[in-house]
Amino acid sequence: MEQSQLEEVKSAALAQVMAAEDESALRDAEVALLGKKGTVSLLSRGISQVPPKERGAFGRAVNDVKKAVVEALTHAREGLREAAIQSELDDRSFDVTLPGIRPTGGTMHPLSQVQERLEETFIAMGYHVLDYLEVEDEFHNFEALNIPADHPARDMHDTFWTKDRLLLRTHTSPGQIRAMRTLEPPFRAVFPGKVFRYEAIDASHEHTFHQLEGLMIDRHVSVAHLNSSMQIMLSQIFGQELTIRLRPGYFPFVEPGFECDVQCMICGGAGCRVCKHSGWVEFLGCGLVHPNVLRSAGLDPDEWQGWAFGLGLSRLVMMQYGIDDIRHIMGGDLRFLRQFA
Repeated sequence: MEQSQLEEVKSAALAQVMAAEDESALRDAEVALLGKKGTVSLLSRGISQVPPKERGAFGRAVNDVKKAVVEALTHAREGLREAAIQSELDDRSFDVTLPGIRPTGGTMHPLSQVQERLEETFIAMGYHVLDYLEVEDEFHNFEALNIPADHPARDMHDTFWTKDRLLLRTHTSPGQIRAMRTLEPPFRAVFPGKVFRYEAIDASHEHTFHQLEGLMIDRHVSVAHLNSSMQIMLSQIFGQELTIRLRPGYFPFVEPGFECDVQCMICGGAGCRVCKHSGWVEFLGCGLVHPNVLRSAGLDPDEWQGWAFGLGLSRLVMMQYGIDDIRHIMGGDLRFLRQFA
């Protein structure tokens, strides 16, 4: 193709752009010129048919044509938009004094709402509400919690590691160690926060979710204290008196350890689909703080005792609001969040 022919293609293309009277016509012109089979796009395919010595100059000329067409399209699009705005301003029926569209106000995330209620409940019960690091070291996340390197419980924690051997905390339990090393016993504290597990995502599993850890340290602590505290706490959470039970469960950082079940609020314990006809719903893990954990935190287990619990905030939010997919909680979909205004 001769240089003069390229100029003809360029002139025709620019004329086609200038002839577009609205944005719809301009889009059609853009497709006709720069689309996969557009007039200007096809010029590039002709480069291989040009003698090798002339290909460089021909390729530069083709690029100049494309650049001119793109600039013309941009200029035409801006001109059409300015003309549309001016047309509205020139319309005598257009009242510039009318108020604009009011932006919709934000809402508290359901997770924030539940966490705030929990914090208020625990503050009223005399607890500290503490916030600790999301990036932890191996000692606080595992070893100090009676989970050494060769412990099988580590297999339950699919961990995100950093290059310098730090990690994203897999549970809020490191807060126990940091609190015992910071606060003067006796004390009570809770640690709500975000935790991370490297696992497959589905309706009931996320790589990022929220937990709430609780700890009480005193000179004389028993399972009876733990049982009564769990009953008060869960009754406050759900706004009604609840019946709970403790059954044996294994957690490396407590001894003895328990699974705390709540009597099903749907059937009142009679048995239904929600509780799988057992009358009970599994809710949290708890137990008396293991002596090794007390020692790791610098406390003498002959002098001090404690109990701890951990519950899934994300799961609690799902139960309270009937959310059937955990991915909605961290998804950021405004349609989902507006339901909780």
